[in-house]
Amino acid sequence: MFLPGRGLAQPSMEAVKAYNTYIAQVEGAINQRHHAGGTILAQSAADTQRDARLRSGEFAIERVLNEQKSELPGALLHYWRGSAFVQGAKAADVERLLKKFEGYPELYKPQVLAANILAQNGDSLRATMRVRQKHVLTVVMDSTYDVVFGRVDAQHGYSASRSTQISEIEDAGTKNEHRLSEKEEHGFLWRQNTYWSYEERDGGVYLQIESVSLSRAIPTGLGWALRPFVESVPRESLEFTLRATCNALKK
Repeated sequence: MFLPGRGLAQPSMEAVKAYNTYIAQVEGAINQRHHAGGTILAQSAADTQRDARLRSGEFAIERVLNEQKSELPGALLHYWRGSAFVQGAKAADVERLLKKFEGYPELYKPQVLAANILAQNGDSLRATMRVRQKHVLTVVMDSTYDVVFGRVDAQHGYSASRSTQISEIEDAGTKNEHRLSEKEEHGFLWRQNTYWSYEERDGGVYLQIESVSLSRAIPTGLGWALRPFVESVPRESLEFTLRATCNALKK
């Protein structure tokens, strides 16, 4: 399979530093919500009717970081948030579902191809996932994550998943399968952190996913091939994950 733009090194030190700084700000805001009392979910000031729309079955998907602020030296920062409501579900149901890592290939098929727990200590674990993303291009990636689960109380819970390694796989599932070197990779995904918050009230559970990721910038002249993938996958992947989780909870 030919993919344009090969030969890109890992993100610059400036981009990594900017990403880590932004992550610290995001996690600080999430932590404040989780322990401030009241709702632990983020809500846009312009969307005062969001909860009512969620209870009617709608999803709320928003780009938190606008396009002008997403550009870093040689990289792009992506921040998306998705919210939903599942009638009749409980916070404990969400926690059980998210902790059942070995069930992710069935829960999130066809995107998640494999998932395994490498080590676990209470509510903290290290896990690997193989994910296939398809949007014009098809890309398979193996990722390792540090995941932690927490509870505010019986009605409020959360988790944080932070990538520690992401590798692009060439010819996945064939006898020629191999991991690309750093210089061979295309930089579709360099970093990814995912934050879940869930809140039991109004006869069900409100779910919220916040995804912050880092990818390569789009090289001049290759926008026709790379832009649909780089810009669309973060949003579409978040919405897919949210919808699959809601469907599983409804069952």
